[in-house]
Amino acid sequence: MEPKTSKAVDNESAETDLDTQDQSITNERGQTKHKTKLPKRLAALCLFFAVASISGIIAKQGVLFCILTLLMVVAILGRQRSAMYMLQGYTVIQLGLISMLPIILYDPDNLVVGNPSLFKLGGFEGKVPDYFIFAILILLSILQVWIAFTPKVKAYFNSKINLNIMN
Repeated sequence: MEPKTSKAVDNESAETDLDTQDQSITNERGQTKHKTKLPKRLAALCLFFAVASISGIIAKQGVLFCILTLLMVVAILGRQRSAMYMLQGYTVIQLGLISMLPIILYDPDNLVVGNPSLFKLGGFEGKVPDYFIFAILILLSILQVWIAFTPKVKAYFNSKINLNIMN
């Protein structure tokens, strides 16, 4: 005869089993593999890339590049190893280009030292020195590189090397 248990105890054990299923996956050999969640830093970076890409598409500036960035975000959310390599390459190239931006934009014929740049953001109009804008862009790029090479972000992607983003 089966021992009688209360429904509350059965429900608690069922909920605990469901929680452990979310945390780990068992493969064919019976080995348990823990599934990592999307790191908050990577989620914030994906959100940043998505917003920047959508605004670029709306503004019709670099539409192909924006579409490729959105595809990279989709691949990141799909936990593809190739997306990690794309993200790391993307951020390193971006840091290099932004770091060279002051040299690329240097024009001695049109150089007026000390004049700040004028920018409009909605109804707000401001004057900010160029070196301040470059410093903010470089800091954002360094932050993106740091996020891309963090061990938690690397652990998020599948360990099986698969360069097919359409798995």
